[in-house]
Amino acid sequence: MYRLRDDLAIVLTVDYFPPVLDDPVRYGQAAAANALSDAYAMGATPVAVLNTLNCPATIDPQLLGAIMRGGAEKIHEAGAVVAGGHSVDDEYINYGFAVTATVHPDRVVKNDGARAGDALVLTKPLGIGLLTTAVKKGILPDDVADRVGALMGRLNKAASEAMLAVGAHACTDITGFGLVGHARNVAAASGITLELSAGALPALPEWRHFHGKGCMSGGSKRNREAAEGYLEVAAGVDAALVDLAVDAQTSGGLLVAVDAARADDLVARCRAAGNPETGIVGRVLPRAGDRLVRLVP
Repeated sequence: MYRLRDDLAIVLTVDYFPPVLDDPVRYGQAAAANALSDAYAMGATPVAVLNTLNCPATIDPQLLGAIMRGGAEKIHEAGAVVAGGHSVDDEYINYGFAVTATVHPDRVVKNDGARAGDALVLTKPLGIGLLTTAVKKGILPDDVADRVGALMGRLNKAASEAMLAVGAHACTDITGFGLVGHARNVAAASGITLELSAGALPALPEWRHFHGKGCMSGGSKRNREAAEGYLEVAAGVDAALVDLAVDAQTSGGLLVAVDAARADDLVARCRAAGNPETGIVGRVLPRAGDRLVRLVP
């Protein structure tokens, strides 16, 4: 965040990634929604973006047009404009956006404000990494892939507006580090411990099937290894749910720490605004030793 004046600051963020979906429009939409999420997690309003694109010079123009059309659709849905961009001739495709958003300096939601006693609310289901890995393996049915693509392309705009309305204390978006990795960052910044209820985690209905098919991504496996240093797993937690909690998401939801008395209101607002999977997934506790995140049944 950069403060321009007493009542105005800008949030600058950039994100891009290779194709994780076969549908080029869905891929473009997911890339845009993912890039915008850091701004939404801070309660900021996107105003302008720049395309960032790596691709072979020989790419089919129709394919490239479909990717960029999908991205532009989501940028416009967010109320922002595509102001330009930059492309590089490369062997592989990587697509995304550099985002500029505005926010009042006194209304920024950061990841360091979680308080003991807060409830934790998650606004999108987990399992995206498992299912996009199934796409790479060529074993995900087209109808499921389309549903996952639509979820990834769902903006966190409404969830961001809802958390502002209820006075959220802290927030992070859930992306490559998985739920527990991003929860760890909130806990470290806020000086508390986050307790997540494994049984309450919203998830894509097919996740267990593809978990059983060995669809954990390399990023998710690295998340699991990293979590050994800060994650406490209570007795009775299903091992598969631990893998779900570390699953690397692309364009996942928001994890919001909010006064427990306002949590139900936040859930209701998010569901009414098109995020039906939103639910309370845990609570904030006083710091307990070096274990920043606890996963309980």
